[in-house]
Amino acid sequence: MQETQYVKGKFVALEGDRVVAEVMRQINPDVVAAYPITPQTEVVQTFSEFVADGRVDTEFIAVESEHAAMSACIGASAAGARALTATCGAGLALMWEMLWCASGLRCPIAMAVVNRSLSAPLNILTDQTDMMGARDTGWIQIYAENHQEVYDNAIQAVRIAEHPDVVLPVMHGLAGFVLGHTLGRVEMLPDEVVKEFVGSYKPRYSLLDIEHPTTFGAYDHWDYFFEHKRQQWEGMNCALKVIAEVGEEYGKLTGRHYGLVEPYMLEDAEVAIVIIGSAAGAVRVAADQMRAQGVKAGMLKIRCFRPFPPSAVAGALKDKKAIAVMDRSSCFGAEGNPVFIEVCSSLFQRGIRAKVVDYTYGLGGRDTVPGEFCQVYRDLLQVVQTGVAEPVFRYLGLRDF
Repeated sequence: MQETQYVKGKFVALEGDRVVAEVMRQINPDVVAAYPITPQTEVVQTFSEFVADGRVDTEFIAVESEHAAMSACIGASAAGARALTATCGAGLALMWEMLWCASGLRCPIAMAVVNRSLSAPLNILTDQTDMMGARDTGWIQIYAENHQEVYDNAIQAVRIAEHPDVVLPVMHGLAGFVLGHTLGRVEMLPDEVVKEFVGSYKPRYSLLDIEHPTTFGAYDHWDYFFEHKRQQWEGMNCALKVIAEVGEEYGKLTGRHYGLVEPYMLEDAEVAIVIIGSAAGAVRVAADQMRAQGVKAGMLKIRCFRPFPPSAVAGALKDKKAIAVMDRSSCFGAEGNPVFIEVCSSLFQRGIRAKVVDYTYGLGGRDTVPGEFCQVYRDLLQVVQTGVAEPVFRYLGLRDF
């Protein structure tokens, strides 16, 4: 049997922000419009050095705000350019109006979001408040657990966004400071391999194509607005298949296969934790520790949050006796936080009546260690023993006042 030959890259130690900047260099986009904001600053600072040193041909636009950054990217994308940017936290919030414009105008912009909390109180550390707050803006959302996934997601995001069945913008998130400002081991592909994988951008419509004039951004009254939103919805629905296909193609190239979710020790698990992002590594350690104690513990890491993959999630969790969903953001006034609500809906719609509890954890950069996740597994064992999942809404690592 012939061994599969994967493209070999160069192993380097890089901070997560610099990983994103290096991918942007390898892609060499037409336009990058960006504004620096902690903890994303190093992304655009590093890329601006690549521009100044002549290592890319990109038109770099140093704008006066994140609102302007997204506006410039939208204009460039509508004109037929491949446009990339990066932001986080309050910067993403300042883009709010233009996020909707980018998705509604079907601009396939790829944007790194170095996840950070939002004020007040003032906090610049990591949680997922920023991207979760933008979950309904029509952007695809994928999250990275480690530095290698930061690199791989940044490459795949461009292919996903520009796919003709999708044509929607993509946010790819990485934990601020936890990944953005720490060194990690990354296998970087040769520049030419990345360029070939991403390919050239060939827009179907362009403002600059005077031979085929097209309307962009016109007023849309009640007679067509609904239908245009339906088209946008279809692009998001198609993204589920495209994300998986691009991840599989990338796996055949590199040996690192990506899907919508990633199970860990779930096949025979009785209790499971569902999580997104960098803390998945700590849960994996906790699951190993609980297994050593005879507990059938497992984990489901969700990589793609928008569009949410309900069938994949329900299929992975369908026979679990108790499930804990970890949310690193708050949905004030709702019966649960964003990930919990999506997981419960996925299970309910498929007739799965599981015992599910929701844990808020790690807000404002608070670290969560494997021992705390072990306690979550022990809590789930108690749910299994008693058959009672109350309280449904819980906090992990919260000090008593």
